[in-house]
Amino acid sequence: MDIRSKKLRKLIVMGLAGGNRGHIGPSMSLVEILRVLYDNVLKFNPKKPKWEKRDRFILSKGHGCLALYSILIDKGFIKKRELSKFCKFDSILGGHPESNKINGVEASTGSLGHGLPIAVGMAVAAKIKKSKYRVIVVTGDGEMNEGSNWEAAMTASKHKLSNLTLIIDYNKIQSYGYTKDVLDLEPLKKKLTSFGFACKEVDGHNIEKLKKIFKKLPFNSKKPSAIICHTIKGKGVAYAEGKPEWHHKSKLSHHDIKKMYESIEQYN
Repeated sequence: MDIRSKKLRKLIVMGLAGGNRGHIGPSMSLVEILRVLYDNVLKFNPKKPKWEKRDRFILSKGHGCLALYSILIDKGFIKKRELSKFCKFDSILGGHPESNKINGVEASTGSLGHGLPIAVGMAVAAKIKKSKYRVIVVTGDGEMNEGSNWEAAMTASKHKLSNLTLIIDYNKIQSYGYTKDVLDLEPLKKKLTSFGFACKEVDGHNIEKLKKIFKKLPFNSKKPSAIICHTIKGKGVAYAEGKPEWHHKSKLSHHDIKKMYESIEQYN
């Protein structure tokens, strides 16, 4: 793990320290996906967050918001000092992102299964207006249990939304267990393909592979694209990796925060 990924993960820990709580596992698994999207793919202007020609990004798995806040801070949409107030009563940074409070947040999310339907609406609107912006949405793997995602997938296929990309953060764990035990998604690629998506899979922590696959978008000029990103829940905090109990933690102590910083710094 390089210096930049460590820096972004340390910003996540700053938020955890500020709120004394937070979704650790699902935030850490997102870092490289969001990093490459914001560094190499998305068109945006932090000084003009509502710029009409911007690409639209939706974090449907809103509980992973600390990863989004970190990259928005990195890109200049919001101030770093806001992390110290994470989840406080007077903070703009809640436990799920809110579009009417935070520059750079396109949709308020957290009620799972809503991000993809919203993204489909945005992509249809772009086609109607003959606008060239792209719409990219990230869902969690557990979130794909929601039927609304599959209704939206059918609609995306019907309208041939090649300007839409669905990214699934496939870290194999959801809030109360392993996805294969709760409601198995496999064969996920075949399911997405059968719903009309052009689908590929990638290591969601490999920067160069992510750059390469995102560069190929859209995969088909007449179909929406889907990318299954294989990730590790809690990535970067070695003792939390792949453990369901690290989905969310409350009442984090100073020792807990210090230990997370140390683990990230020492990570190879």
